[in-house]
Amino acid sequence: MAKVSSDQLGIEPIGKLLIKQAVPASIGILVMSLNVLVDSIFVGNWIGSIAIAAINVVLPVSFFIAALGMAIGIGGSSIVSRALGSGDKEKALKTFGNQITLTFIITTAMVALGLYFVNDLIPAFGGKGAIFDPAKTYYTIILYGVPFLALCMMGNTVIRAEGKPKFAMVAMIIPSVGNLFLDYLFIYVFDWGMHGAAWATTAGYLLCFGYILYFFLSKNSELKIGLPHFGLSMPILQEIGALGFVTLARQAVTSITYLLMNNILFNLGGEAMVAVYAIIGRMLMFAFFPIFGVTQGFLPIAGFNYGAIKYDRVKESIYTAIKYAAFVASLVFVVLMVFPDFFTALFLSNRPDLPPEELVANAFVMEHAPMAMRLVFAATPIIALQLIGAAYFQAVGKAIPALLLTLTRQGFFFIPLILILPNFMGELGVWLSFPIADVLATIVTGFYLWREIKTKLIPDV
Repeated sequence: MAKVSSDQLGIEPIGKLLIKQAVPASIGILVMSLNVLVDSIFVGNWIGSIAIAAINVVLPVSFFIAALGMAIGIGGSSIVSRALGSGDKEKALKTFGNQITLTFIITTAMVALGLYFVNDLIPAFGGKGAIFDPAKTYYTIILYGVPFLALCMMGNTVIRAEGKPKFAMVAMIIPSVGNLFLDYLFIYVFDWGMHGAAWATTAGYLLCFGYILYFFLSKNSELKIGLPHFGLSMPILQEIGALGFVTLARQAVTSITYLLMNNILFNLGGEAMVAVYAIIGRMLMFAFFPIFGVTQGFLPIAGFNYGAIKYDRVKESIYTAIKYAAFVASLVFVVLMVFPDFFTALFLSNRPDLPPEELVANAFVMEHAPMAMRLVFAATPIIALQLIGAAYFQAVGKAIPALLLTLTRQGFFFIPLILILPNFMGELGVWLSFPIADVLATIVTGFYLWREIKTKLIPDV
């Protein structure tokens, strides 16, 4: 790959730059999403739909610990982007060193706690009945690899902050491809069941960590840190914490959402209803990959140009990112409205030797998931404004509005809705909560973003 300088973030045309940043990000997220999707398809077809529900129970805990790395990464990368934009490379180096130290310390401690409280956490997140044993098996193995995943997620955001999206893309592709190959080997060939699914995923994390380490030790990275940079600096930690808390709070709310959803749906329809939500969750990860790609591509562009006081370019990046993301979101909407039965069927086995309980669960999922999918994705065309709007405030270092807007959809609207509507509307109330929360959150974010553009992003002088 040709050597790329972060200075191009402030020079190249915004449209071209966003495509250059967003396409690799989208490809990387696509491969990761396909990994999650195909992994679930393998598990559903080779182990069973209850196994999909078991993985869905474990994800909030493991993802929350991994999200600590992402939070530190995004919070620190905002500083790195702005520091590189203003020419303060020493601050960028110190920030990166602090990110590594902080990620290692926090995630290792969280893994220890997660393993100690395993028997309490799994039932709390909906791992009850037939779900408990496979969930515990998967959870215990996955947790050993989570610190490496956290370091990968942190390092990936720093690579983007340097303006090198192709390397970040490769870092996302390597563990996904490795996981899928090992899924086939461990689950299908060796017949290791849930143990195989878990070890395949953990091995994927280690592959990713190896590549991230290679990037920063090679000549491709501008951030050549030494031992002094690892020493924790309180001002930098405070800034990382303020900005990273936005991402951490979002993931914490996501984990709470999983906890509530798994328990509410288990009470409404047992293990099979949790499996319906697991399939919906996989489709959410997969279907939004191009939108998240645009958002990831937007972050370093907005941060660098804000740090360089090029406000016209910041505004142009906002408008362009919303336009691109809205276009792909509309395509996602059309596909999922037309083919929900097809996507649901991918996750279900049609083997004639399935146990009776699996056959009953599969029939339930096939009956309920397509309608749920249509409702969950009903407001997809407008979600781009909410995601880009919240991302802007994080990119430019405005932690409080970034936090509030990030929490708007799930924290302020979705969680209250799923606690209220199912009491009156049952299962329908659960799925209607998704588009209602999307619409309300987009209205609020649109207002604050419009006010920011009109009052804060004055023309370059």
